[in-house]
Amino acid sequence: MNTEIKGGIDIAMKVPPHQYQQTLDFYRQTLRLPEITDKAPATGFILGPNRLWIDEAPGLSQAEVWLELFTPDFHAAEKHVEQHGVVRCDAVEPLPEGF
Repeated sequence: MNTEIKGGIDIAMKVPPHQYQQTLDFYRQTLRLPEITDKAPATGFILGPNRLWIDEAPGLSQAEVWLELFTPDFHAAEKHVEQHGVVRCDAVEPLPEGF
């Protein structure tokens, strides 16, 4: 593989409404992870060297996990993962240009 892809520190968990509060309670009360409070209304937690963001996703029936990845050549990386059977589902959440 010639395409460089690196992981970032952000992980987003997209959670359906019927599991959202229970998921927040798990990270707040059960695991007692430090909460990120300076990005409201986003809800995040410090998870070791990473930041875990919990997003309510009304269009989902089950949770999804999104990883932050970086590459200097987005189009080459996009083609690479497509060739390996990865199906993007960008319709779950509107993303800004460049994502």
